Amino acid sequence: MLMDQFDSTLSLLTFLVFTGFAVASFVIAAMVREDAYRAADKQTKKFWLILLGINLVINLLLPMFFLQIAGLVAAIVFMVDVRPAVRQITGGGNRRGGSSSDGPYGPYNGGR
Repeated sequence: MLMDQFDSTLSLLTFLVFTGFAVASFVIAAMVREDAYRAADKQTKKFWLILLGINLVINLLLPMFFLQIAGLVAAIVFMVDVRPAVRQITGGGNRRGGSSSDGPYGPYNGGR
């Protein structure tokens, strides 16, 4: 009985994490401008929306673990490779509103 409860809890947790990641990656892909994908030399927006949309449908309607893993890999590739590239193109990387001379630890003042 305890093992059945563990299995169902693990299945629910896996479903929630995979589906949440699929939703997040799809929404982020939909919000980026089409020209940013071309400027970042990545696949088109349509390609990523179709791929991530299929991932989302699989997670919601067809919970087969090996297909969910394949969709998770696609979402991870989008979030790790494509998203930073298009954020750099669209200027979404610096939310603090700093200047172009700011480094990772604050403004660079040229050794003054």
